[in-house]
Amino acid sequence: MGKREYQKKFYLVREDVLPEAMKKTLEAKELIERKKSVSIWDAVQQVDLSRSAFYKYRDTVLPFHRVVKEKIISLFFYLEDRPGSLSTLLAIVAKYACNVLTIHQTIPLQGRANVTLSLDIASMSVEIDDLLAELNRLEFVDKVDVLSSGG
Repeated sequence: MGKREYQKKFYLVREDVLPEAMKKTLEAKELIERKKSVSIWDAVQQVDLSRSAFYKYRDTVLPFHRVVKEKIISLFFYLEDRPGSLSTLLAIVAKYACNVLTIHQTIPLQGRANVTLSLDIASMSVEIDDLLAELNRLEFVDKVDVLSSGG
């Protein structure tokens, strides 16, 4: 690799702003990985994507969970102050085999509190997106942000 290869920048981008061809490339790659498609040709046909678009993006677009190599992630929660909310968060984290490394909770003000969890996700039993979706569905959670990933 030349010096130019090392100078490339990487970005974490929300799915809803990705071009359709990138989303379909991710879908095709998943079909191939899960052996639901025997070939690239079959995969691109299933997701209605051209092979040229697939080859253009296949090495440049990756799901978030593939990028998290060190398996440590920090999540920041905006919560309503309710009895048992932290306990519920921790139960869900445990259900997915995440190990809690640190917990920080602010003093609740005006019915709101913030919680930061640092998690070791090396043994996690699902994709990080599934965990985030379940946590976001909790009635007392206003929002969950990924602060960082890595060690």
